[in-house]
Amino acid sequence: MAASRSDATSLPTFDGVENLITLTDIQKAFDELCVEEESMNAELDNLLEHQSALENKMSGLHKILPNLQILETDSKQLSSMVSFTSTLAENVSSKVRQLDVAKSQVTACITRVEDILDLKFCTDGVQTALQNEDYEKASAAGHVHRFRSLDENILRMSEESGEGSTLDSSFRLLQEAEEKLKSIVNTKFDAAVHSGDFASIERFFKIFPLIGLHEEGLTKFGKFLSSQIAEKSRGNLMIAESVTHKDKNANVIYAETATQLFESIANIIEVRQPLIETYFGSGKLFSLMKILQKECDRQVRQILEKFKLKRDFDAVVQQVQQNAVFHRPSATEKFDPKVLDVLLSEVVLLNTRTELFLRFFRRRAVGDMESAYSNDDLKEKIKEIDKFISNCDLNRLMQELIGNYIMMEEFFMREMVLKAVSMDTVEESSHTSSMVDDSFYIVKKCVRRAVSSSSVDGICAMLNHASTVLEQDFREVLFSRVRAGFPSGFDLTQAYNMVQSSIQQGKLQSSDQEKAKTTFLVAMNNAEVSCEYCKSLKSNIEEEVLRSFSKSSEQSKAKLQSCVTDLGNVAVRLKEVVDFGVSQLRSSAIKPRIKPLTDAFLSTSHNISEDDFSNYEANDPWVQNYILQIDNMLATFKSALSTENYDTFVSQVTTEVTFQLEKAVLKTSFNRLGGLQFDKELRALVGYLSSVTTWTIRDKFARLTQMATILNLERVNELLDYWGPNSGPLTWRLTPTEVRNILSLRVDFRSEEIKKLKL
Repeated sequence: MAASRSDATSLPTFDGVENLITLTDIQKAFDELCVEEESMNAELDNLLEHQSALENKMSGLHKILPNLQILETDSKQLSSMVSFTSTLAENVSSKVRQLDVAKSQVTACITRVEDILDLKFCTDGVQTALQNEDYEKASAAGHVHRFRSLDENILRMSEESGEGSTLDSSFRLLQEAEEKLKSIVNTKFDAAVHSGDFASIERFFKIFPLIGLHEEGLTKFGKFLSSQIAEKSRGNLMIAESVTHKDKNANVIYAETATQLFESIANIIEVRQPLIETYFGSGKLFSLMKILQKECDRQVRQILEKFKLKRDFDAVVQQVQQNAVFHRPSATEKFDPKVLDVLLSEVVLLNTRTELFLRFFRRRAVGDMESAYSNDDLKEKIKEIDKFISNCDLNRLMQELIGNYIMMEEFFMREMVLKAVSMDTVEESSHTSSMVDDSFYIVKKCVRRAVSSSSVDGICAMLNHASTVLEQDFREVLFSRVRAGFPSGFDLTQAYNMVQSSIQQGKLQSSDQEKAKTTFLVAMNNAEVSCEYCKSLKSNIEEEVLRSFSKSSEQSKAKLQSCVTDLGNVAVRLKEVVDFGVSQLRSSAIKPRIKPLTDAFLSTSHNISEDDFSNYEANDPWVQNYILQIDNMLATFKSALSTENYDTFVSQVTTEVTFQLEKAVLKTSFNRLGGLQFDKELRALVGYLSSVTTWTIRDKFARLTQMATILNLERVNELLDYWGPNSGPLTWRLTPTEVRNILSLRVDFRSEEIKKLKL
């Protein structure tokens, strides 16, 4: 093994030792031999440790060895048996396949024999049935109908066995019988229709599908039902024309006539659907419904023509269009919108009943298709149904009618709102004028009437028109009154203009200013109440829409929701009027009164002695008179403003009080007792203003309260007990610079100590 290695140190054998020349090589070879020796010793130790286990395993193997020989023998026997079974199964399977082929051939033979027997039976029976006019037996009992179900090509294969001439004769006779039966059924059905024999009509209608005339049968039956519908509708229309104005249904008689038409068609569909499904199969009802719908279109057109003629509809539409274009016609040409109210209600009722009928029509047609088709085929059929409904004359006529309705309803709503504004009155006990209730009653009535029409486009249009009327016409009236401003003795320009206006009228009216104040405050109240009415209207209409259109498409729901939201947004625009009025009040009524009252604070010393402090406690220098004057001012406005506007007014008064008082405080000098006095005055003022409103106003006094706290400190460093990490829940509204300025108001605090504060 040493000879196979070229490296002398790779195997330290006696042969390699001769090649070791240097001491380094000898030492290296020796080290390797030591390592190898240690490795072999470790391996031998490991084997010796497991000697008993290895001996046990070897003993076990010796015991198993005989069993392995037996297992080998059994495995060979099992393999032989499986091979034999496989061969046997293959042979049996082959025999079974042969038997299946034979069975199928026998079955086909039996079927052909049965078909030949049926053919001969039909040939023999059909002649007798036709002679006896037993048409049901000639078809439904299996003669012609059974003949039509036979496969002629398969039967022709029997010609090779000598049956050819007989089969030809049978086929010829049955084909002749089929044509004869078709002719008879058509003739008998037409005769039954002519004589009005409904039993015979239904009898022969059932035969049509059995002789392969599905579409022809449905067409003939549909025409018969259409004639009945037309006759009944003409009778109802004649009755409608004879109704006098005293009749309770006179104002909606044409809507009732159309309803009767829809109900009669719906009743026919409900009654005849089981008959058609039984004899014609599923998916055939829509063919009949299309025929009935075309007759419905014709009858509705006649009803609408009579309706327009009786109600002078076209003339009314023309007058409305003229008045809409020329907004200010002469008094003689002015069209009274009141006459539209009844007419609009009837138009809406017409459309409501139409939408209800079309939904019924679609539901029945789709239901019939669902029982006959599935997946893609069903989707195509539903598209066909929707296209038919959208293109039918009934739908188009009602769309045209709704178009005119929207124009007239918008005109009615706008004119009635403007009329409500022109007839605006204020009752003594009311904060608002009549125009608010009247206008929102009209708008609500018009929008709800549109919702009842069930027309998504019509509803959306009227919601948009309602938003426009409220946002432009109605709001503009309120805004113009508020924009005129609140009269104030301090507003010299306004006072001058008012005097000039009174002089031009020939006299100086002392009540002009009071009237202007009332107009301003009522307009503010109107705007505030209108905000609430608008939100309530939006909420009510939203509920009605969700309830009425819960099963509509997502697209329709999204359109309606968008328009309802726009109506609700009008409240935001009305709130702008209130906010503008409040700003006017603040500049004209609040600021001119609060500023002089606050000047009294500046004239009251807060650098006081203990005697002065005791005297102030007994004889308040300014705050009680301040509160009294504010109370008088608030009392004046409380009776004139709505609750919400009054609270807003108090809030504005509070804002102005705090603003003016902060400026006054920064111009005043304090000592310790003066700071304590200011704190008492401030508490009295906060307590009063909190008692006169339901809103919280303490937050507005946060800065002043913190000023009072600073002015009450005994020492400058005491501020640090309330500042920074020691502030607790208190949030400081004053900046460090403002705090130092307020501390400097204390005459007893040294400026050096204030500057040293680390804020």
